Amino acid sequence: MTDAAAPRLEDCINQTCPWSGNPVSADALTVYRGHVVGFCHPGCRDKFQAATWAFDQILDQE
Repeated sequence: MTDAAAPRLEDCINQTCPWSGNPVSADALTVYRGHVVGFCHPGCRDKFQAATWAFDQILDQE
């Protein structure tokens, strides 16, 4: 998968949403540290992106 490619459900490393435990959805995928991570809903994906962004910013300053 290239960086420009849209994440695909078949490349997802998880089958259930880490926030809700529900099955992942093709419209709620993101790429994090080179891996496709899935969520049940775009809102869960957005919460993940916001949380990881904040921690990544802190870690990148070390």
